[in-house]
Amino acid sequence: MARYRVSMDIGGTFTDVVTYDDEAGVFAASKASTTPDDLSEGVLAGLTSIVDSPGDIGFLVHGTTQGLNAFLERRGVPVLLLGTAGVEDSYHIARGPRTRLYDLHYRKPEPLVPRRDVVGIGGRIAPDGTELTPLDEEAVRDAAKTARGRGHGAIAIALLFSYANPAHELRAREIVLDELGEDFTVSLSHEAAKEWREYERTSSAVIEAYTGPIVRNYLSHLEVRLRDGGLDVPLHVMQSSGGILTADSARARPLQTLLSGPVGGAIAGAELSRISDRPHLIGIDMGGTSFDVSLIVDGEPDVSAEAHLEGLPMLMSVVNIHTVGAGGGSVAWVEAGGLRVGPRSAGARPGPACYGRGGTEPTVTDANLVLGRIDPEGFAGGQLTLDPESAFTAVRELGRTFDLDAVAMAEGICDVANSKMAQAIRTITVSRGIEPRDSSLVAFGGAGPMHAVFLARELGIAETIVPRFPGAFSAWGMLQTKIRKDFTEPYFFLDEDLDGADLSAVLTRLEDHGLSTLGEEGVGRDHRSVAHSVDIRYAAQEYTLTVPLIGKDEPSTPDFLKTIAERFAEMHQSRYGHANLGAPIEFVTVRSAAFGDLGRPEPQKWPQAQSSEFPYETKPVVFGGTPRDSVVVRRDDLLAGHAFQGPAVILEDTATTVVPPEYSVSVDEIGSLIIRAKEAQ
Repeated sequence: MARYRVSMDIGGTFTDVVTYDDEAGVFAASKASTTPDDLSEGVLAGLTSIVDSPGDIGFLVHGTTQGLNAFLERRGVPVLLLGTAGVEDSYHIARGPRTRLYDLHYRKPEPLVPRRDVVGIGGRIAPDGTELTPLDEEAVRDAAKTARGRGHGAIAIALLFSYANPAHELRAREIVLDELGEDFTVSLSHEAAKEWREYERTSSAVIEAYTGPIVRNYLSHLEVRLRDGGLDVPLHVMQSSGGILTADSARARPLQTLLSGPVGGAIAGAELSRISDRPHLIGIDMGGTSFDVSLIVDGEPDVSAEAHLEGLPMLMSVVNIHTVGAGGGSVAWVEAGGLRVGPRSAGARPGPACYGRGGTEPTVTDANLVLGRIDPEGFAGGQLTLDPESAFTAVRELGRTFDLDAVAMAEGICDVANSKMAQAIRTITVSRGIEPRDSSLVAFGGAGPMHAVFLARELGIAETIVPRFPGAFSAWGMLQTKIRKDFTEPYFFLDEDLDGADLSAVLTRLEDHGLSTLGEEGVGRDHRSVAHSVDIRYAAQEYTLTVPLIGKDEPSTPDFLKTIAERFAEMHQSRYGHANLGAPIEFVTVRSAAFGDLGRPEPQKWPQAQSSEFPYETKPVVFGGTPRDSVVVRRDDLLAGHAFQGPAVILEDTATTVVPPEYSVSVDEIGSLIIRAKEAQ
């Protein structure tokens, strides 16, 4: 009998694997070096280090950055874009920079498709979905021949008002596949994003076409490797929305997986919020390459209906995550006489200087090693032995530029990195009216706990939480999520014109469809559910807020308009600092999310300490330019109820936690480290 639930999260430097043993009721975590040339190698290495055989796995979920990396590095496939003749330039016209009108350094985002690869196709659908002009099928066939001749790897089809009537897009795909073969990648805008903004819908289809073949090939290759190893269950893939899909469904809609890598941490944060009864959390995930910030508000991840990557929009449900280039592998360098850290990373190879793989530039990891905050013998669970001398040499060479010794330069590198990360936290909190000090800071990722308390101090946050397996916390979160499928329907009505019964009928149709698709994902009838919401704005305004509904029948209730107006006003007040209750509102889009519960492991209770004593060593660690005698302890030796004062360094296989002076540490019942400033106690 298969006994393990397994999740895998690929980072820029390490691949994390978390298992839950259904028989023993315990979690375990492991790391393996990420293998950029073939990511499946790192996945399988991490998997086999913790599970004897893939045949022992009863549930497997995977978060991938394959599509995201292809986008960021601009190595997707060449795309031919088919648009409605006469408006085919909408993708390049895009939107004006409304939020950056006075930014003298603004540069328009570089589109993924050059203008020469856009083809206008005759035919026109009206806004109400009626056909004004038949589709020019010969033009579509000629475009397919053009794609073959120019070597395009995918075609994106984004025709005007296809969200109201997709007939022309569907027929265009039939023609393209007839011409180029059934395996050719074609992305339709109404499938990528069934919403009303033409530019954003087109952009979504283009991004899906650009990254889709890479994601599909990767998932297919990984599935073959796993099946050859004995895996008997479907591979699931994390979505940007925080839900999961089978790999088959992910191949059909690869856009949904674009941000799947960082999202697991937000889902883990929501689960931690639930079990610790802390409704507001700020999650920070610092790995080898990037620093990701996510929010848990009232116990739920902060989810949006739109995302932007390098200025290019995507219409899809996505957990809001703010990312900056700051990680353990971020390179410290000089620009215009000042110190910069990141965004360039040393990656897994050659890696930081201390890795001994040929890297010579100083990184954040090198700086922490110089300061005595990393155990060179036990890094990454002992899989990598670090070279302190190489780190010292790299940092010292940079220090000569600023007339600083190696220790002062190392602290300077950490201070600059911390300042950059603190600003990232302010961007996703203060700019949205959220006060950071009202939340607890949850630190994870391989390097997150090393810097978290310094960030909390800069932001005035009193409590920092380091969960179990912080280096694999995102992977742990993937075991806590559900199957999720999102559906949208444009629905334009002023409040005075709204027919509540009609809106309920639309919601019922979406719900029935959503529940039926969950069956295709292998979810039993008793484990299916649907949540509804509607995008609303003030009449004559542009931007909307997504307002939750209480069931599909709520619009049919007598007081619905009054209730929903109050709910919208409350959200508008919270988000923008003002509201105008009583002003006309407009309904824009109906949203339904179908959930399939596959079960989740309960949190493992941590053993209770029988005394206040625990084994530890005392070693010098630099704080404020001065070596301080610090407690150095293995995390496995800390049990629930243990408490002590900083300075301290807490070592474990997946991360290192650094506790500065004037902070205390305690261990709660599920093994989380709770770190508080003395003045907050």
